[in-house]
Amino acid sequence: MTNKEIWRAALEQSAADLNCQAEDFLRSENLVTALRLGPSAKAYYKGTEPLALLMVSFGNNIVASAQDDCRDIVTEYVRSNDFFRCFVPPALLWLDARLARKGQRVSSLSEYYLPDVDALRPLPCEYELKILYPADFSGLYTPEWGNALCADRRELDVLAVGAFDKNRLVGLAGCSADCAHMWQIGVDVLPDYRRKGIAAALVSRLALEALERGKIPFYGAKWSNLPSKRTALKSGFYPAWVELSASAQNVESEDL
Repeated sequence: MTNKEIWRAALEQSAADLNCQAEDFLRSENLVTALRLGPSAKAYYKGTEPLALLMVSFGNNIVASAQDDCRDIVTEYVRSNDFFRCFVPPALLWLDARLARKGQRVSSLSEYYLPDVDALRPLPCEYELKILYPADFSGLYTPEWGNALCADRRELDVLAVGAFDKNRLVGLAGCSADCAHMWQIGVDVLPDYRRKGIAAALVSRLALEALERGKIPFYGAKWSNLPSKRTALKSGFYPAWVELSASAQNVESEDL
């Protein structure tokens, strides 16, 4: 699988998520569509809080998919700001305040990474790495592995790599089959074992395992999570797109 093929697949998946065409992310002008999550949308969009807005940029423009009651707000927002300013204050504060009047708030701001097949390679680790399957990690849905595995969608956790200090699990990276062709990687390392390159070794190994199975690994990090971003870069991933979401929430009157 080439970098071009991986990039195209990510565009097509986001198009399915946002009810648009893949080419819409390559336009110079911003676009607002109706929010219609279909069966092929990424699984993590279908959470307990109803999604009101999903806004994505691959670095050219913004495609925003919004519920009917906030589409006018979102349209004004993306037409009034450069695409990269829409993801940061002060513009972001304007959006959040307007959405709050509709009982919605900005709920997530993340950066996503794709593998660079020319840079991706197995990285050294001083601890033994083992491939794990669902039966192997069924008992690991505990807080210390909450990024590698997702208890709310455990049926989607399909593959993992563990780092072992003798018989003790000290690091874990897991793949979630969030959509048909793309698996999201999350990773955790126990506090006493951090800053030893374990996370990057786990992520790079798991990414290679996913590619061998014909799946595209991708990696997400919250906007300010610098350690996670460093792990992605060290593992052979590059920043590919950014996402902002807003959800329907209970909003107190004093917040408006």
